Amino acid sequence: MTMTATRTDPIVLTGAAAEAKLAEVRASLLADRLVPFLGPDLLTADGAAPPVPSTPEAIAAALNAKAPAPSRIRNSMWSVAQFIEQRRHRKTLIGWMAEIFSAPVAPPKLMTFLAGLPLSLVVDTWYDGAFRAALKAAGREDWIEIQGVTRSGESRDIWFKAYDPAGMEVLPEVAETAKTVLYKPHGAITPAKNFLVADSDYVEVLTEIDIQSPIPAIVKDLRTERGFFFLGCRFHDQMLRIYAKQIAKRSAGGHVAVVDVARLTKNELRFFADLGATVVDLPLVEASEILVG
Repeated sequence: MTMTATRTDPIVLTGAAAEAKLAEVRASLLADRLVPFLGPDLLTADGAAPPVPSTPEAIAAALNAKAPAPSRIRNSMWSVAQFIEQRRHRKTLIGWMAEIFSAPVAPPKLMTFLAGLPLSLVVDTWYDGAFRAALKAAGREDWIEIQGVTRSGESRDIWFKAYDPAGMEVLPEVAETAKTVLYKPHGAITPAKNFLVADSDYVEVLTEIDIQSPIPAIVKDLRTERGFFFLGCRFHDQMLRIYAKQIAKRSAGGHVAVVDVARLTKNELRFFADLGATVVDLPLVEASEILVG
């Protein structure tokens, strides 16, 4: 079944039409025509709960357990993290985030499948190290990871850092020769505990995001000939929508998103409509089986 797009609602596919669209997506991934844009729900694609938080709200709860925040901000990860940074110091916030994400996350089957493909670019928006682990498990050495970093405590004009498969920091320009670029715009636990998590981390980023300064040059280059495939993502917060829209800016289009439409807010539906994305309304576990084959 296909629902026609309106100004505020995207095209939504269900049933056989949704399954057929995923078959097209699989072919596009194999041909390197789509960029996976991965969110934390992907960690549940095998049907099991991951050993780390898989929502911003779960991180907020974990941080709040360490330093109770005012009730008005208790459910906002960004605000709770800012509360801790202001009262306990940045090092405390990073240390607690490292504790919260200390458990290794086994890559789900779909992530393992993606790690084995000749994809030029993968965007992974969560803080775990599962995709890095999947690339290493595949025996690959032809990739570079670029992570967004906080400007807190930095004297340089810096927005991101790059790392090789061994976890050593390298110049971002090295990514130009990599077969695959793994882009973690919000940072990650591995290899260097970079976390964009507090409100203050995003003040300068969102100030300059419209002119694309925080987006690595290689990401801007690779997206021009590709669309994005959103998988395991929620965009129920304005900051998440702004960041994702800027990453997808000036790309080739033809975006596709796998989501549970019943869970989406009106703002999320409008976000996909604005992107011109086709929404595939299937459970993530079922979508994973179709994509892996």
